[in-house]
Amino acid sequence: MVHFVGAGPGAPDLITVRGKELLEEADVIIYAGSLVNPKLLEYTKDVCTIHNSAKMTLEEVIQVMEKAEAEGKTTVRLHTGDPCIYGAIREQMDILDQKGISYDYCPGVSSFCGAAGALNLEYTLPDISQSVIITRMEGRTPVPPKESIQSFAAHNATMVIFLSTGMLEELSRRLIQGGYREDTPAAIVYKATWEDEKKFICTVGTLAQTAKEHQITKTALMIIGDVVKTSHYDRSKLYDPDFTTEFRQAKK
Repeated sequence: MVHFVGAGPGAPDLITVRGKELLEEADVIIYAGSLVNPKLLEYTKDVCTIHNSAKMTLEEVIQVMEKAEAEGKTTVRLHTGDPCIYGAIREQMDILDQKGISYDYCPGVSSFCGAAGALNLEYTLPDISQSVIITRMEGRTPVPPKESIQSFAAHNATMVIFLSTGMLEELSRRLIQGGYREDTPAAIVYKATWEDEKKFICTVGTLAQTAKEHQITKTALMIIGDVVKTSHYDRSKLYDPDFTTEFRQAKK
């Protein structure tokens, strides 16, 4: 059996209870060494084979899984955050399907949730933004043309941008071209929930300058939108005394 496990955003205690238990039981672990906190490997049992997938190809990862399966061993494929976001898990699962190898998937806490925690931020403030767009700039890996930064920016919703720290000048240009104001609040969160986490509030127009001043070149998320810095928003209807819900009648 192969277990795909989300490691969480960085802090070792932010892995799920289920994910921790799977790590403790694994005979073989393949972990994303460039992003997963190595302290998570302290949860493993004494006799466990560990592979760093940062130095491996897809084919090599599958070979390790096949070998473990043939030997009757349990494998954990440990991905950063929640691997449903930029985790490249589907291609692994498709090959395992072809080979008749069983697997399951244990969700994790995504780094975009860790970044919100770092800033004590709510992404969906009433009357400000009720949607969160998770995306990235195209670099060496392309993005479908219909999903350009400019097209998403037209909505002025909350946007969380992964894998784009080295392209912030171009990112700012496209965000403004698409519809965000230059002074729209923004944030850069470096290594959310790690011990060396850093966070900076800026604007769409000062993203590149802020990153340069603080020497942030990778492993950061950018959060765009008025939810980053506003004190004016509507109160939630859920707890409004004048609003009737399934569980509570309005007071008036």
